[in-house]
Amino acid sequence: MQFSVFGPFTVCVLSECLVQGHFLIPPWSLFAFDSLSPPLSLSLSLLEEMRELREQPIDPQAEQEIIDSIEEVYFSNDSFDMVQHELQKLPPELNLQELEEYRDKLKRQQAAVSKKVADLILEKQPAYVKELERVTALQTNLQLAAVICTNARRQLSVAKEGFTEASLGLLANQRRRQLLTGLLKSLRTIKTLQRTDVRLSEMLEEEDYPGAIQLCLECQKAASTFKHYSCISELNSKLQDTLEQIEEQLDVALSKTCKHFDVSHYTKVQLAYTLLGKTQTAMDQLHMHFTQAIHNTVFQVVLGYVELCAGNADTKFQKMQYKDLCTHITLDSYIPCLTDLCKALWEVMLSYHRTMQWHEDAAGTRWWNNVSVSDELVVDRSYVKKKLEHGLTRIWQDVQLKVKAYILGTDMSNFKYDDFIVVLDVISRLMQVGEEFCGSKSEVLQESIKRQSVNYFKNYHRARLEELRMFLENETWELCPVKSNFNIAQLHEFRFMGQCRSPSVSPSRQAVSSNSLVQEELSLFQQYLQEGNPFEMHIEHKEEETEDVLASNGYESDELEKSVYQDYDSDSDVPEELKQDYVDEQTGDAPLKSVSRETIRSKKKSDYNLNKTNAPILTNTTLNVIRLVGKYMQMMNILKPIAFDVIHCVSQLFDYYLYAVYTFFGRNDLYESSGLGLISSRLRTTLNRIQESLIDMEAVGESVGVHGPAEDRKEKVPSPHLSQLVVLTNSGTLYGLAQRVVATESLVFLAEQFESLQSHLDTMMPAAKKPFLQQFYSQTVSTASELRKPIYWIVAAKAIDYEQMLLMMAGVKWDIREIMSQHNVYVDVLLKEFEQFNKRLGDVSRHVRIPLPVSNVLWEHCIRLANRTLVEGYANVKKCSNEGRALMQLDFQQFLMKLEKLTDLRPIPDKEFVETYIKAYYLTENDMEQFIKNHREYSMKQLANLVNVCLGSHINKKARQKLLAAIDDIDRPKR
Repeated sequence: MQFSVFGPFTVCVLSECLVQGHFLIPPWSLFAFDSLSPPLSLSLSLLEEMRELREQPIDPQAEQEIIDSIEEVYFSNDSFDMVQHELQKLPPELNLQELEEYRDKLKRQQAAVSKKVADLILEKQPAYVKELERVTALQTNLQLAAVICTNARRQLSVAKEGFTEASLGLLANQRRRQLLTGLLKSLRTIKTLQRTDVRLSEMLEEEDYPGAIQLCLECQKAASTFKHYSCISELNSKLQDTLEQIEEQLDVALSKTCKHFDVSHYTKVQLAYTLLGKTQTAMDQLHMHFTQAIHNTVFQVVLGYVELCAGNADTKFQKMQYKDLCTHITLDSYIPCLTDLCKALWEVMLSYHRTMQWHEDAAGTRWWNNVSVSDELVVDRSYVKKKLEHGLTRIWQDVQLKVKAYILGTDMSNFKYDDFIVVLDVISRLMQVGEEFCGSKSEVLQESIKRQSVNYFKNYHRARLEELRMFLENETWELCPVKSNFNIAQLHEFRFMGQCRSPSVSPSRQAVSSNSLVQEELSLFQQYLQEGNPFEMHIEHKEEETEDVLASNGYESDELEKSVYQDYDSDSDVPEELKQDYVDEQTGDAPLKSVSRETIRSKKKSDYNLNKTNAPILTNTTLNVIRLVGKYMQMMNILKPIAFDVIHCVSQLFDYYLYAVYTFFGRNDLYESSGLGLISSRLRTTLNRIQESLIDMEAVGESVGVHGPAEDRKEKVPSPHLSQLVVLTNSGTLYGLAQRVVATESLVFLAEQFESLQSHLDTMMPAAKKPFLQQFYSQTVSTASELRKPIYWIVAAKAIDYEQMLLMMAGVKWDIREIMSQHNVYVDVLLKEFEQFNKRLGDVSRHVRIPLPVSNVLWEHCIRLANRTLVEGYANVKKCSNEGRALMQLDFQQFLMKLEKLTDLRPIPDKEFVETYIKAYYLTENDMEQFIKNHREYSMKQLANLVNVCLGSHINKKARQKLLAAIDDIDRPKR
């Protein structure tokens, strides 16, 4: 079946019909349509053929099945090549029968499709005829419209001729003029915009950042108005670049405020950022710049000193990390570099402080009034406040870490003491800055300086103990002449106590100017807000004043020296205190009765205080120990975390000095045998503790075979040895009494100074360690004066020949039958010995002042030994009568009467000891038994002799046996 002719219009109708019929036409069913001519109507033959197709009988279901069997690829698109497709489907070996069958199938499919198309076309024929009629009507209307347009053109030509071309031209020119005027104005604005880059550059050079930003923003706004011009797009890009350049310069300007804050400069920068709407960004950038400023500052300072000390242009240091760079600082440049480092960091922190102050001042006052306040601005201000407050801790932490790296980068164990104190002073001042800056306790700095301090102090203290041992072993115990008003506060090492009572304040704050008190009330940031630097004060106050503590030739003046040796008969030589009632130097109490001038004169001959002024008795070693204590306290004052370690070392200085004095002058095996209780249990405990904890006995071979840990031995010091220049065996010098006085009284003076420092030490001692300090004072310092007894006892025991007195008493006959009126010779000999002792005591006092407590101890020992010798002599008597006992009392009373003229000591020591023993001779049996039980101060020999001598007079043998048994019972527990 073939179609004769089809045009484009027919194809359209067919397509519409196909779509409405809900099926597609295979490509081969329309192959004839492409070459058809476009007539406006269908030929009769076509209609006939379609009608024939419709009239052919066919089962609709079978027809639909044939259409459904068509491959889907035929319905894909118009470019499908069906021939190529069918050829590709042919098998390699062709079978004619199969090909014919397949051809018949394709024909049936074509016939079914063609019939379907024909049915659809015929169904739509009435609609087609109707549409064709509408097309004909449209053609008629178009012809009418053409006639109307022709008439309109004719009438327009008439109108053109009716109006003058001049009038229309005038209107056109006026309109053109208006357009050109607007264009000229726009061009002038564009020209101005293009020239703004020059003005912007000038404003940036003038650092007028707010003005530059304001101008740039206005230009951008104006440029947006003329964005329809092609030249404006380039200008917009240029303005944006300029604005970015301004932001970069603004960031540089912001970074400059980190080291040198300027109010006007910072105000411009903040106003510029506000105009940009980047207040929060500015604050973030500011903190980044501060962090960078801290790093760059410390690096440049340390690098400068390292390169200066290296002395060459080696650039390897610039590539080092800051922590490694700190290890190359030399000892000579350490303190100057530390000072400059702190100065530079102070400038950074001061800038941050002033930045915060600026924002606080600007928050509610004049500056914000120049800026329109909005909700966003309020949020920015809140953000800035929180950011700045948070930044305080962050900035200070960065500072601490940088200074910590510097502190730990050098081993300070070999520093000089004064240099180390300067380091502590600077760090203490820096910690004070940190506390005022953000309320920080500077744990990082404290820990680092504590590590260095403990390390340094251990080495320093060990060296000082060795030095003290050397001083003690070379000390000749000569008097160091100081003024009578000498006080430790006059020494440089203790100046900090008078100038700063608060232990938390560093020495550099101890300004002596009249304005110092006012300045102390202000914080460092208030004092140095505009100028100056708190780390410059150390240099300003480093110069020390000259000490004035030594007396000339041991006397404070020539007049005073002269007055000492004036004639005693003149009243002018009597001190004012002696012209008044006599005052006991120990108690400060005046006696009840006045003392006559003759008594005063007599006392002057035995008062060894008149030979010298009442200047403190101390040696060069004592003075060195006091200075050392001052240095230790300075370190403790600056660095409280190691206060306990320092106080422990201070106690060791005193312990070693006390042990040395005891070892040199007080150690004697006769103490216990004397029965005088010369060493108290507290003093003995103290000496044993010192020997166990501080004295290295292995070094002197005293504890062979006992080896303590090596670490413990490091903390100990060998026992000192007395200098060979000190002679303690010469009777002419009272067995080195002058040296003994100087040594003992210097120890007592040292103890007094420690007592005066107790309150200050207590304030610096940690609460948990205060019991140690209290025990040190109660168990050690307070025992210093107790050493007088054992040390001066040796002199008293050798100064008087007690053995000779015993021999002379043994030759006296005590079983006499008549009362004697004359005392025995041994009393005169003993008194002569005391007079000689008194004279030698006076000779010694010409060289060394003998204080009243010392003379009292010496006289007490001598008198006590003499009285005990008397009792021992009386106890050696084999036979004695009542008259003999009376003679004993006469001898003792004569001794007391003469003795009271030689000494002012009252009451006479052991007076009752002798009198009670003599009177015991007259006791009855029962009273004697009670006497033996109550008076255990007498030896068994003395009590037994008392019983034996009384035998036959008023005690029988039975009573004697009973009393001796009682004595034996008393002595048994002692065995």
